[in-house]
Amino acid sequence: MKLLNCPETIAKWGVYELSVAGPADGNPFLDHWVRADFAGENEKVTVDGFYDGEGIYKVRFMPSFEGAYTAVITSDFGEELRVGFHVTAPQEGNHGPMRVTNNYHFVYEDGTPYFSIGTTCYAWVFQKEELRRQTLEQLKDSAFNKIRFCLMPKHYIHNLVDPVTFPYEGTPIDRSHITEENFMTGNWPYDYDNHFDYTRLNPEHFRLLDEAIASLGELGIEADLIVMHPYDCWGFSKMTRQQDDLYWNYVVARFAAYRNVWWSLANEWDLLREKTVDDWEHYAQILIDKDPYRHLRSIHNCIQVYDHTRPWITHCSMQRTDLYKTTELAGEYRVRYGKPIVMDEVAYEGNIEQGWGNITGEEMIRRFWEGICNGGYVGHGETYIDPEDILWWSHGGKLHGTSNERLKFLAEFAKTLPEGGLKPVKMAWDASCAVPEGEMMTGQESPSLILMYLGFNRPSFRLWTLPEGSYQIDIIDTWDMTITCAGVFKGFSHIDLPGKQYIALCAHRVDAD
Repeated sequence: MKLLNCPETIAKWGVYELSVAGPADGNPFLDHWVRADFAGENEKVTVDGFYDGEGIYKVRFMPSFEGAYTAVITSDFGEELRVGFHVTAPQEGNHGPMRVTNNYHFVYEDGTPYFSIGTTCYAWVFQKEELRRQTLEQLKDSAFNKIRFCLMPKHYIHNLVDPVTFPYEGTPIDRSHITEENFMTGNWPYDYDNHFDYTRLNPEHFRLLDEAIASLGELGIEADLIVMHPYDCWGFSKMTRQQDDLYWNYVVARFAAYRNVWWSLANEWDLLREKTVDDWEHYAQILIDKDPYRHLRSIHNCIQVYDHTRPWITHCSMQRTDLYKTTELAGEYRVRYGKPIVMDEVAYEGNIEQGWGNITGEEMIRRFWEGICNGGYVGHGETYIDPEDILWWSHGGKLHGTSNERLKFLAEFAKTLPEGGLKPVKMAWDASCAVPEGEMMTGQESPSLILMYLGFNRPSFRLWTLPEGSYQIDIIDTWDMTITCAGVFKGFSHIDLPGKQYIALCAHRVDAD
């Protein structure tokens, strides 16, 4: 076993990578293994390596402390190797992996607050290079600090062009006879005439994912990795348990060392008919056993919500299950599951035929503010018809809707909120209200902040009996993106409003008298 790459230093929470030469004959994905034991003064971590093609095996490690480390590399094909390296202070903007705080919220490992504003681009990684670069440029000019995307290619409406790579060696089904029209009517056969070897992964495919995760990390964006999904005509969703295990172990060995990884076991787990609950629990156990960094873990539904009380689930990744109610349910989910609620799919801003992809920008923004006032977080998506059939929701590219700018405004407002997150309170029958987590609305206690969202209502004034103390009240126009101070109020108050929809009131306590 020959050592090919051995950096002398790495920044805390960076990706430390060791490369060794090994056998390329046979099937290296099945026939050989490599792992490494990393040790510093404050931690000891054992990680599996992975085969990266052309006789190269790699091991990746994310150090959580500064100082001197050693690594001992073992394999089935060579002598033990021992190396040393030094971990320096984290690079600017690197706050470490994400953690849960206050039961319902998120924080970086170094304590920096995190307010999730996510988006979905399922298959952006597998588009042509120009489109991938365009997506990253658009993300730079957005509020998004989390993005959901698939590790496997996608077969669905507006996704009938083959990806630039496939995850396995082989040749795919010919989809030239499939159109948007006959796809939806079902007037074509799923012949699954694929010729993939599900025991031979394609490193080129996974290198694209490496590049994407690393690029997102540089932008300060969390990579919410969807490991499995049902939108498939290549047989990837129908692999055997043994083939699945090879894939899952490879994915964890390859990507776990990136600080910005979140694991989503599936998009719409209940549509993966070949998989049982026992299968999902099995995949979750692989993450628990093989990811030493305890990245966040979730599983996403279509209609049937998974049992989010399961201890391996760190936060609830939800899709709406009601035609009308979406983020209004976030408060109920908090009570039911006692975990952070991320409404990752509340329908998409756009104009496609399907009801999940044709809400207005106004409604998207309303759902975001409703979710916040119900103590949760919300995800965005966009599905506008495009002459080249490039829709942000799957391909990335450019945003065309009206919600992006309003989400930037929301992100700036979120910076003014107290650390620790918000919780919903019952204060008004016709508005959603929230106060800081841990603060009360009873007795002599008065919250430091009260956020009231009026949504699609449009009163010309509001009568509000404030808690004990004096409050400065700001009128927030969440659509026109303005904040106007209405003054300081105490007790029973009459607050003049603009008589428009999508108004929020934010009351800041200025004294306790």
